Order: sequence, then structure tokens, then C-alpha cells
Amino acid sequence: MSKILNSKLILGTVQMGLPYGINNTTGKVSLEDSLEILEYAFESGIKTIDTAEAYGNAHKVIAEFHKKFPAKRFEIITKLPSQLETGIIKKVDNYLDELKVDRLHALLFHSFLSYKNNSSNFDVLRKLKSDKKIKYIGVSVYTNSEMEEVILNKDIDIIQLPYNLFDNNNLRGNIIKKAKSKGKMIHTRSALLQGLFFKDVNDQNDTLLKLKNELVLLSDICKTHDVSISELALSYCLQQNTIDNVLIGVDSINQLKDNIKSVNYKINQETINEVNEIKVKNLELLNPSLWQ
Repeated sequence: MSKILNSKLILGTVQMGLPYGINNTTGKVSLEDSLEILEYAFESGIKTIDTAEAYGNAHKVIAEFHKKFPAKRFEIITKLPSQLETGIIKKVDNYLDELKVDRLHALLFHSFLSYKNNSSNFDVLRKLKSDKKIKYIGVSVYTNSEMEEVILNKDIDIIQLPYNLFDNNNLRGNIIKKAKSKGKMIHTRSALLQGLFFKDVNDQNDTLLKLKNELVLLSDICKTHDVSISELALSYCLQQNTIDNVLIGVDSINQLKDNIKSVNYKINQETINEVNEIKVKNLELLNPSLWQ
């Protein structure tokens, strides 16, 4: 069962290229540790990784893994920046060369702005698909209104959006169902809200203070059902049948092992209902890019 659920996981690589996350106290993951994390993920059944040009040297880290373990090839999802200095075909050729793969599993616009700025490039993207250089086209969005517009584009295969214990089914359920009815694949990110769920509720971080009441509610749910926050957060996302893949990021191999162990927990409907009752009023608090 765990290998099946593990295959639903996508491993994010931003921490391998940049110091990232509100709960990250160690900075960017070293190359040696990154290779160890990638190997453990692959052997555990996680065969897809998420990266981007904007993630520092993450592409090079993945290339090092593929050079070291030529028989272990990940499916790669990478993302285009908002502004392109070269054409998309040249950009994709560079990505394939950098990552040491023959085809990208998916090429995503890194933001809704990037998607809008490149609306004239879909003929090129369709050609890249027909040439088997990319398998899927997608967009990373933040808001439901962005998603509403993206859903209408028949060329978009994948929509990646935030989804977690706060950014939950109460906020996202209907729009995800609408996307699925249009045949879109749904990838969710921020399952652990960049590690915010692991912070001490008495921490004086500004974002934490503003979400303290909701974090206390989560703590109470965990205590009532004798479940860890990792088990609660991951199972809540993984066991939604409208979600195809769940993106996670880790700072260490121990964190990855803990996440994989948490995959085995099966959340019950009562607990799901309690999570869905959590309603964050200030939605900007759920967008890490706006955190101070």
C-alpha cells in the first residue's frame, strides 16, 4: 500500500538549490545529502520530481544524480520563468541537456503571470509535445480565480495549486472538482505549508502569530486522534480522490523517511470533517511568497 501511495508523491527540489522554508534552520541541502535523498526517494517508489530554473542549481543536482545512477531516471517536472530570454524550444533543449533526460514529464508555467505572458507560445508547446520532448503542459497557480481561467484552456494538462490543512477542501474542493470534470490532472503543493505546521504555536514569528488559533485547532485534532502533524497533513492530501499527485519538499533524509512513514496513516472521515471546519479568513496568510 505504501509504495502505491509513495508513487502519488512528487519530491520537490527547491531545498536542493536554495535555502527555503519557514522551518528550515540548516540552509540549502548539500549535494551529498541531496543525492542521498534522491536515491532513497527513488528506491521508495517516488519516481517524479519537481524542479524549476528558478531553484538555484537544482537542475545540476538532478543531473549529478542521473550521472551517478544512470539506471535510475526520474520523471521530471520543471517550470518556465515569467520572462523568457530565449525561445521555448531552445529553453527546453537546454533543460533536457541540463537534467540529463530525453523528455520532460511536464513543463509548467511557474506562475499565472508566466502563463499569461506566454499565451502566444502554445503552438510551440504543442510541437514540443508532438516531438516527444515534453509529455504534459501545466500551470502553477495560487488562487481559485487563476484556476478558473486556466481550466478553460484545453492545452493545459496539469494544474498545480496549494492544498493543505488550512488551504483545505473548504477553499479548494469545488474548483478542483470542476478542473477534474474538464480532464485536468491535479498536483498539489504546500502540503506542510513550508514547515509552518511543525513550528511551536508559541513562536513569535509574525505569520505564526496570525495563524495561532488555527494552529491550536490542528494541535487539538492531533491529540484527539493520536496522530502526528505529518501523518495528518500528508494523509489529508493523499487520500483525496480528486488529487492525482502531492508535492513534498524535505531538508534531510530523516525528514523524507518520516514523511514516507506518515504515508501509511489512514485518515478517517471524522478527522477530515474537523479539518474542513478550519477556515482561515485572511487568505494571504496561506501564500508563503507574501510572508515577511
